[in-house]
Amino acid sequence: MAGDAMNDRRFRLLLAPLILALSACGGGPKEAPPLEGARIGGPFTLTDQNGRSFSDKQLAGKWRIMYFGYTFCPDVCPVDMANITAGLKAFEASDPARAAKVVPIFVTVDPARDTPAVLKQFVSNFHPRTIGLTGDAKTMEGVEKAFAIFAARKEGSTPGSYLMDHSRQTYLIDGEGKPIALIPADESGKAVAELLDKWVS
Repeated sequence: MAGDAMNDRRFRLLLAPLILALSACGGGPKEAPPLEGARIGGPFTLTDQNGRSFSDKQLAGKWRIMYFGYTFCPDVCPVDMANITAGLKAFEASDPARAAKVVPIFVTVDPARDTPAVLKQFVSNFHPRTIGLTGDAKTMEGVEKAFAIFAARKEGSTPGSYLMDHSRQTYLIDGEGKPIALIPADESGKAVAELLDKWVS
C-alpha cells in the first residue's frame, strides 16, 4: 500500500510539468474577444462589385474584415484600405492557412455614387479577395445601423458636389458572424497583421 502511494505521488510529480506545458500551449483559459457579446452586425443581402446579389450567408465559415467607406473619399478610405491589404498580405506570408479564411469587405456609405462598376474599379486596387458591397439607400441605412456606423452627406461648395462624413471603425467578424475586435486600419499594416494573428483561428 505504501509503495502504491509512493508511486502515485511520483506519477503526479511527473505529470505536473506536462500539465503546465499544455496550459502554456493554449490549453488554459483564453482571453475573451474585446467585442464578445456586442450587438454588432447581422444578416444582410446587398449587391457586390460584379452586380450580383451577395448575402452574409456566402461568408459562412469565413473571417471578415468589415470596412465602411466610399470610393470618392479623398484621403482616409484609400489609406485605411491600403493598410488592411498590407496587413492581410503580411499575415498570409506568416500563416497562409489561417489567412486564407479572411475576406476583406468594403461596404459603401455612398450608394448614390458607388455603383457596382465604380466599386469594382476601386476594390481592384487592393487585396484580390476584397468584396465591394452596395445597395439602395434604405437598405444601406439598415446595414449601417446594424453595424453602428454613422454616415451623413456633407454638401460641397459647388452644386451637386458632396463628401460623406462617416465613422471609421473596422470590424473583425468571425466565421459565425460574431464580432471579435476592432481592426486598427487607421494605424498601419503591421498593426492589422498583429491583430489578425491574435484572433483568427
